[in-house]
Amino acid sequence: MLSEKDFIPVNYTSFVQNGNFEWSAPSNIALVKYWGKKENQIPANPSVSFTLNNCKTITKLKFEKKENNDTFSFDLLFEGQPKPDFRPKIEKFLQRTEQYLPFLKEYHFVIDTQNTFPHSSGIASSASGMAALAMNFMSLEKQLNPQMDDAYFYAKASFLARLGSGSACRSVKGNVVVWGEHRDFAESTNLYGVEFPYVLHNNFKNYQDTILLVDKGEKQVSSTVGHELMHGHPFAQQRFAQAHENLSKLKDALVTGDIDAFIKITESEALTLHSMMMTSMPYFILMKPNTLEIINRIWKFRNETNIPVCFTLDAGANVHVLYPENDKVKVLEFIKNELVAYCQNSQYICDEIGNGAQQIA
Repeated sequence: MLSEKDFIPVNYTSFVQNGNFEWSAPSNIALVKYWGKKENQIPANPSVSFTLNNCKTITKLKFEKKENNDTFSFDLLFEGQPKPDFRPKIEKFLQRTEQYLPFLKEYHFVIDTQNTFPHSSGIASSASGMAALAMNFMSLEKQLNPQMDDAYFYAKASFLARLGSGSACRSVKGNVVVWGEHRDFAESTNLYGVEFPYVLHNNFKNYQDTILLVDKGEKQVSSTVGHELMHGHPFAQQRFAQAHENLSKLKDALVTGDIDAFIKITESEALTLHSMMMTSMPYFILMKPNTLEIINRIWKFRNETNIPVCFTLDAGANVHVLYPENDKVKVLEFIKNELVAYCQNSQYICDEIGNGAQQIA
């Protein structure tokens, strides 16, 4: 297991004048949620997520040595156009990672990024975006230090991504990722995500995630603010203990193929996440009436058909519908017939478990 000091390079053995890289990194959906964090993006409780396959960010990084090393220098393009409102987040990311990437002020960067899903779709792109950027910076560091092995490369990429967006550390690898120290996972750490170390049961191979876009508007309370409200929350300590317990139970379900247990834990975790928001001070609600209607229809459909479809939620109104691949035809028919009516502009995205970040160039 690596410590923060292990990610501070001693010296580089090569010189690089200029170049470019391109990486894709997917979004992910937490099954056991993390809600509440400490300084430097350290989670208050462990979490586990499915890495997605289709919802991803593709980022090109061009770099060239510059004479002045006093400041960060970068141009930022989103889908080919300048995006000034993204700059503060990138600037903060560079500040947080500079001690681990001491070359950052030596280059001018052009960061050109795009998503495979609609930007205003209500799907959080910070996880995929920060993971893709971290992969590119690590590719540059690997040129400066060619002796770097793959295990270190991916661990440090996840560590850096976390400093940009906590859940981004779960978007580097796939297909199931654990983030946060937990007794059942010897290699688990608060510093970066690690791949699920057990054999995933066939029931969960190619698991499907259809994302119902209930509300594509900006959330009235950001996740950052929501995490902060866990400080002094009356139920915080019970929630953190529950997450540890649920992660143990979910681990067993994923290994044994117990889909009933998977459904109970996953849905309970989603509702618990939102109950933490509703019992914060100040309190807030991110679910919409259509979110609740979809949940109730999923429950009704599952009871009537015995098809093991379930839901989870992020910190927002959209619903992730999870189900085994062999039930795909029937579940998609159900979604089209009954659930699309509750989506904004009838929009939904079909996704599935994926394998993490991929280098394109």
